[in-house]
Amino acid sequence: MTNPLNTLGSYFAASRGELAKVTWPNRRQTVKLTIAVIIFSLVMAVFLGAVDFGFQYLVKTLILKS
Repeated sequence: MTNPLNTLGSYFAASRGELAKVTWPNRRQTVKLTIAVIIFSLVMAVFLGAVDFGFQYLVKTLILKS
């Protein structure tokens, strides 16, 4: 049976080694990607809001007939 502390220690050591291999984005890339995510989120919010409004209109006019 293995010692849980040794297993946990080797896990953290392996994780640290993998994090050292990561190529982190620079500041300019981070800003550009953040802006892209914000724009995409806003576009999707508008699209989903329009779809929701359309379904609401259909339900009111076709099903509820009010």
